[in-house]
Amino acid sequence: SSLFFVDFYRTAFVLYFNYNTDGYEGDAAEDGKSQDGSETLPYIDESPTMSPQLPTPQGPDGVSPTPPEGLLPGGDIEKGLEMKKLVLSGFLASEEIYINQLEALMLPMRPLKATATTSQPVLTIQQIETIFYKIQDIFAIHKEFYDDLLPNIQHWDEKVTVGHLFQKLASQLGVYKAFVDNYKVALETAEKCSHANIQFQKISEVSLLYKPIDRVTRSTLVLHDLLKHTPKDHPDFPLLQDALRISQNFLSSINEEIDPRRTAVTTPKGEARQLVKDGFLVEVSESSRKLRHVFLFTDLLLCAKMKKTSVGRHQQYECKWYIPLADLTFQTLDESDSCPSIQVLPEYEIEEMKIKISVLKSEIQKEKKAPKGQSRVERLRKKMNEQESWLLLHSPTIPFKIHNKHGKSYLFLLSSDYERSEWRESIQKLQKKDLQVCVLSSVELQVLTSSCFKLRTVHNIPVTSNKDDEETPGLYGFLHVIVHSAKGFKESANLYCTLEVDSYGYFVSKAKTRVFRDTSEPQWNEEFEIELEGSQYLRILCYEKCYDKSMLNKDDNEIVDKIMGKGQVQLDPQTVQSKNWHMDVIEMNGIKVEFSMKFTSRDLSLKRTPSKKQSGVFGVKINVVTKRERSKVPYIVRQCIEEVEKRGIDEVGIYRISGVATDIQALKLAFDTNTKDILVMLSDMDINAIAGTLKLYFRELPEPLLTDRLYPAFMEGIVLSDPAAKENCMMHLLRSLPDPNLMTFLTLLEHLKRVAEKEPINKMSLHNLATVFGPTLLRPSETDNAKGQHITTASDIWSHDVMAQVQVLLYYLQHPPISFAELKRNTLYFSTDV
Repeated sequence: SSLFFVDFYRTAFVLYFNYNTDGYEGDAAEDGKSQDGSETLPYIDESPTMSPQLPTPQGPDGVSPTPPEGLLPGGDIEKGLEMKKLVLSGFLASEEIYINQLEALMLPMRPLKATATTSQPVLTIQQIETIFYKIQDIFAIHKEFYDDLLPNIQHWDEKVTVGHLFQKLASQLGVYKAFVDNYKVALETAEKCSHANIQFQKISEVSLLYKPIDRVTRSTLVLHDLLKHTPKDHPDFPLLQDALRISQNFLSSINEEIDPRRTAVTTPKGEARQLVKDGFLVEVSESSRKLRHVFLFTDLLLCAKMKKTSVGRHQQYECKWYIPLADLTFQTLDESDSCPSIQVLPEYEIEEMKIKISVLKSEIQKEKKAPKGQSRVERLRKKMNEQESWLLLHSPTIPFKIHNKHGKSYLFLLSSDYERSEWRESIQKLQKKDLQVCVLSSVELQVLTSSCFKLRTVHNIPVTSNKDDEETPGLYGFLHVIVHSAKGFKESANLYCTLEVDSYGYFVSKAKTRVFRDTSEPQWNEEFEIELEGSQYLRILCYEKCYDKSMLNKDDNEIVDKIMGKGQVQLDPQTVQSKNWHMDVIEMNGIKVEFSMKFTSRDLSLKRTPSKKQSGVFGVKINVVTKRERSKVPYIVRQCIEEVEKRGIDEVGIYRISGVATDIQALKLAFDTNTKDILVMLSDMDINAIAGTLKLYFRELPEPLLTDRLYPAFMEGIVLSDPAAKENCMMHLLRSLPDPNLMTFLTLLEHLKRVAEKEPINKMSLHNLATVFGPTLLRPSETDNAKGQHITTASDIWSHDVMAQVQVLLYYLQHPPISFAELKRNTLYFSTDV
C-alpha cells in the first residue's frame, strides 16, 4: 500500500479542488472504501448553489442536524432561520471530524521531532518541517473557528450572527496557499524518506487511513447556502458575501486551469488527474452502433459503457478501451484508411420515429390530466425513452476518428460539427502539455473506471423523457435568424457561417450563409427560416472555406473547412416569442458574430391563409395563375426546376438546407411583380434560395396542390393493404385533380426523381424529398371542421397526419413514370370493379 505521508499529500492536493462531502453529508465510508471494497472517490456536488443533504448522525454537543418536525410550514423568515441553523449544524459536524483528522495527522510529528536532535534521528528537522508544513497552523485556525461557532448554534436565535467568523476564516486562506505551494517538495521528501528509513515507513503506515478533507471548497459551498437563507438586510449578509468572494478568488488563483468540481483522481505518480470533459457518443464497433460514455482526463481518453446491475445496486461503468493522450492522433482519412461501412438509415425512418415520439408526448400530456392516468403515464414514458434512445443511436452521421500511435483506430459518429470540434479542441489543448505515456495496471484501470460514476458531469442520455416535467419543453415552430456580420479576424479569408439547433437531444445543421471572399469583416446580412422541433439552443459556427481540391477527403462527410470560432445561445421563449427582432452577439475565440432572431409558433406558421389576391403568383390559386399565363404549369415552377437541374442537382442537401430568407423574399417579389430581370436574378442567386422559393410557392398556395376536396381520400387510399386496390385508388385520385394541379404535380414528380438519382452526391433520397415536400403539397387548409378538433400542443399539430402526407408523395415518387395523357385516357383501369 502507498505510504501515509505520500498518500496524505496526494489526497490533500486532490481534495483542495473537490467538493468533498465527508462529514457534511454523513460519511458512509470513512476509510475511502465502498461496500464492495472498491476505492470510492469524493462525491461531486453538481450544483453548489443548492443546499446539500445534511448528515444523518447527531452533531456535536447534541446539535441535531436533521430538520425538526413542523419546520417547513412556518413563515419564510422563521424557515430561513431554521434552514440557516441546519446548514451550520451540518458544517460544524464535519468541522469536528476535520479537526480530529488533523490532530491524528500531527501525532507522529512530535516523536519525530524528539528524535531529530538525537544521535540517530528518523528524519532531520528540515525534513519534518517540509513534510508537516503549515499543518499546525491549519489546525489552530479551524479549532478556533469551531470553538467560536459552537456556542452560537447551541444558543440559536434571530439575533445570532456568524458572518464575522466566516470572514475571519476566509482571511486566513493564505496558510492554505502556502501549504499547496509546498506540496510538490513535501511529496518528494516524504517519498524519499519512506524508501530510506524503515522506522519512518512503520510510523507512516500506522496512520494510513487518516485523510484530510478539503475545507476551502466545502466552506465555499456552505457560504452559498447561508447566503440563500440570510435576508439581505441581516448584518451577516455583507460579511458572508465578502467571505464568499475571498474564498472564490482563492480557489481560482491556486490553479486557473483546474475546474474544482472535476478533479478527483490521483495518478500513480501522485499528480492530480482531472476529468476535463465527458459525454455520450455513438461508437461504431464491429460495424454496429453502440452508445458509449466517453471520459476525457488530463492524460487519457477512456471509453466506457454502463454495466447492467441488479436492482438496488449502484450503477457501474465497464471500460471498453482507453488511449493515453500522448499516443492519440487525428488523421485525415485516405483510401488506405477508409471509414468502415456505416449503416445510415433512410431519413424517412428517422422522421417516422420523431412523429411516433411526438404522438407519445401528446398522449402523456392527456393521461396526466386523466383521473387514473398515472400508471399509464409511466408505461408511455418508458416507451418514449426507448424510442428517443433509438433516435439518438441512429441519427448521427459525422465521423470522428481517433487513432492510437500503435495502429488501433476508433470511430465515433456525431450529429454536429460543433460537437466534433469541441472534442478535438479539448484533446489538442491537453496534448500541448508535456504528456508522458501512462500505462494503467488492471487495478488502476478498475479504480479509474469506478470513479467515472461519481466524476461524470453528464448523468443521463440527453432525451426528453429524462427531463423533469417542470423543465422547458423547448420551442416548436420557425426561428427566423439574420446573420449580420462578424469582426475580430486577424487576416482576410473566405468566410461563412452555419447554424445548428438541437432537436430530440442532438444538434443538427440547419442553414449556411454564402462564402464572403477575401475579407476580415464579412457582412452577410442573410436571413434564414429554421424549423424548430422542441429546440432550446442555437449554435453558430464560423468557417474558413477551403478551395484547395487536394485537401478534400473521399466521400466520408468529413468537413475540411477550418472552424474559426463557434458559440451558442439559449433560446429564451420570452425573448424570441415577441413579435420584434431580438439582436444578439456571439463571441467565439475573439471573433464576434452579430445576428438577430425572432420566432413564429408552429400553429401560426402551418396555417394556409385563404386569399382573394388575383395579381402575382404567391398565395394565388393555381388555376388563376395558369389561366393568366396561358400555361399548363406556372412559370415560377418551371423556372425554379430548370435552374435547380442546371446547377443544384449535385448540391448536398438540396431542398433540405434553408436558403437565405432575404434572397427568397427578393425572388418572391420579382415573380409577383413579373420583373423582366427574373432570369438574370435566377442565374445569380444561391441555389438553396431558388429551391426555397419553390417550396415557399407551394406552401403559400391558398389550398394544397393535391386539393382539400381529395385530401381525405388520399389519407384513406395510402393505408390500403391490397396493392391492386391501392394502385387503383391512388391513380384514380390523380385523375380527379384539376388539370393545372395534375400537370404541375407530374412535372414536380419527375424533377424530384431526377434529383434523387444523384443521391450518392447530393444525399437526397426519394424518402428525404418526400419528407420535405409531402406536407407542403398535401397539408389541408384550415376548415371550420378542423378548427373544432382542439389540437392541444404544437407537437400535435406537427404529428397530425404528417406521416401519411409523406407516404402519399413517396408512393408516387416510387411509382413508374406517370403520363398525363395515359392517365386521362385509361379510364377503364380506374373502374371500381378491379
